[in-house]
Amino acid sequence: MLTPQEKDFLDTHGYLNLGQLLTPAEVDQINARLAELQQQEGDRAGAELAESKYIRHPKEEGADRLADLVNKGPVFDICYTHPRVLAAIEAVLGAEYKLSSLNYRAAKPGKGQQKLHVDYKNAVAEDSFKVCNSIWILDDFTERNGATRIVPGTHRSRELPEAAMPDPHASHPDEILITAPAGSVVIFNSHVWHGGTTNHTDRDRRSIHSYFCTRDQPQQIDQRKYITPETRKRIGKRGRAILDV
Repeated sequence: MLTPQEKDFLDTHGYLNLGQLLTPAEVDQINARLAELQQQEGDRAGAELAESKYIRHPKEEGADRLADLVNKGPVFDICYTHPRVLAAIEAVLGAEYKLSSLNYRAAKPGKGQQKLHVDYKNAVAEDSFKVCNSIWILDDFTERNGATRIVPGTHRSRELPEAAMPDPHASHPDEILITAPAGSVVIFNSHVWHGGTTNHTDRDRRSIHSYFCTRDQPQQIDQRKYITPETRKRIGKRGRAILDV
């Protein structure tokens, strides 16, 4: 599912744009379902994040959140079962991986700036990579609307951003912005330095993150706790293995 050139790029730079894996119709369907969920859940939107002891900042000022999308509609199944995505995850983590969480994040106008950070216990892995993320882009990622920034190659660093930079909220001279049209999916090794940027437009910038970890790591969202009979039946044996349920 990945070419040798794609695997090499991901290994070297710590990220890979897989191109547009969603059609415009699929993007519209996903965004419509997300809007329904936000209206239904209201102030409790993203409550599953607050219940997790493995998420450091469950409430993020300036961003809308939804969590546990695994159980909130078959329209989201593609986000953790697409063969190209799984091939990229396996290229980073090896064959023994599982979904950690499937969440939605929308940077609000004038908000969304994050410090550069990594996603593994706020520490760099010593011998192997433990976490890997995919961004499902639901609005064009542009230079103005809060696109994710990445410092290529830093997944090989032995330093963390807060140790190497006076201010990890500041720009890094080597950082790049992930700009891509809606429907695109970008994989990034979650040990690479990364963070959201400020949305300078008057519209939300929407995305879904399907976040994976090795099977020896705890999931951000305990899939066994939340899995519903409907979801368990719908996703089949392969889906249940990916969720580790």
